[in-house]
Amino acid sequence: MITLNTESSFITELLQNLQVHLASAHYTHCYPEWQELDYVPAYNKFYLICDGEGWLKIQDKQFYPTAGQLCLMPAHIKQSYSAINENTYRKYWCHFTATMGGLDLFQWLDVPYFLDVQHNFGQIQQLFGELATLHADPSLTSRIREKAILFEIIAAFLTEADSKIQFVSGRAQDLERLQAIEQFITDHLSEPVTLEQIAKHVHLHPNYLVRYFNKHFNVSPLKYLNRKRMQKAKSLLSTTSLTVKQVSEQVGFPDTNHFSKAFRKENSCSPTEFRAQVK
Repeated sequence: MITLNTESSFITELLQNLQVHLASAHYTHCYPEWQELDYVPAYNKFYLICDGEGWLKIQDKQFYPTAGQLCLMPAHIKQSYSAINENTYRKYWCHFTATMGGLDLFQWLDVPYFLDVQHNFGQIQQLFGELATLHADPSLTSRIREKAILFEIIAAFLTEADSKIQFVSGRAQDLERLQAIEQFITDHLSEPVTLEQIAKHVHLHPNYLVRYFNKHFNVSPLKYLNRKRMQKAKSLLSTTSLTVKQVSEQVGFPDTNHFSKAFRKENSCSPTEFRAQVK
């Protein structure tokens, strides 16, 4: 596994493009016949165990979750579940997808399948209750609000798992490539940079690099580069006394007027107005 570096800006970019979709959300007292064996779902599942007993299998590992545990059954992985006696589970559950960079979130992140949330059970239970209520409501606003609650549940899960989160080892090539692109762009913000230069640095054809960037960040490489330039420009305007011309030069715009137009397009204000607002 690869350690997660939360300070890397490309991680932030990926997470900003995270998209979620809720397929189902309910509270259930499982039947004694509750069972399905060796199937591979196209969606993730959360189980919040409130009471009872049962059996889960993820890949080749067997588990017996208990009350107060939040369980993740990831998409695209072989799994099974079953009741084991008459004291069946009472649980909140949901089926959902969470995608970023063309993959499911948990195809990027390796996380524990089971977390003890006894200390925070009431708050998490309330979120699942709201999610189930919203999912049963056919109104347009409920579709929007259920996404917000699902994001909160995912965030709560990742917060509880924080110290144990790593990158899935199979994503190593993507991570190395993204880090190389990020570093190249950071090192050359003050210089004119072409698509061909970025592609050459990471040994990709320019056309493939465009598709690769659109897949992971929903923008072209040059728009990503411009976004990074504007981020650095805002930082310099906020934290230094450099003139607008000096800032412009440090982020690769030798023409101050061109820089001011690009900055206004990105931030809806001029560099001078932005600095005044920050102060």
